[in-house]
Amino acid sequence: MLHADASDLVGVEASLGVTVTADMTAPAMGSGDVPVLATPIVIALIERAAVKAVQPRLDPALTTIGVSVEVNHVGATPVGARVRARAQVDYVENRRLTFVVHVFDKAGEVAEGTHVRMIVDRERFLASAAKRHGR
Repeated sequence: MLHADASDLVGVEASLGVTVTADMTAPAMGSGDVPVLATPIVIALIERAAVKAVQPRLDPALTTIGVSVEVNHVGATPVGARVRARAQVDYVENRRLTFVVHVFDKAGEVAEGTHVRMIVDRERFLASAAKRHGR
C-alpha cells in the first residue's frame, strides 16, 4: 500500500465502460439541448477511471481528490451507445498525479485530455473542509 512515495504509480491505468442513457445527455444535465452524451458526464467518467486506477494502491487512510480536468470533447455519442473511459498516470510530483485520459465509443475517439488528482489524508481533508465552513 502506497504511503508517501507516489512515484510507483506512473503507468498505472484503469478503464470503465458504460452505456449512455437519457439521464446522461446534455439536456438532462442542463449543459445543452442535443440528446447526446454530456460533457459533464464525460468528465465524471474520466474521474471514475482515475480513482479506479489508484485507490486500490493507496493506504486506506489516503484518497485522491480531483483538482483539474482539461478535456477536448470531440465526438458525439447517442443514447444506447457504449463508451469507455481510460485514465493512466503519466506524471507524479509529490502528491500530485497527472493522468492522460481518453474516452472512446465504437465510432472512435469521444474525448481526450488530462486530469490532475492530489493524494490527501482523508480525515485531515474532511476536517479542513468542515473548518472552512465553520463546523
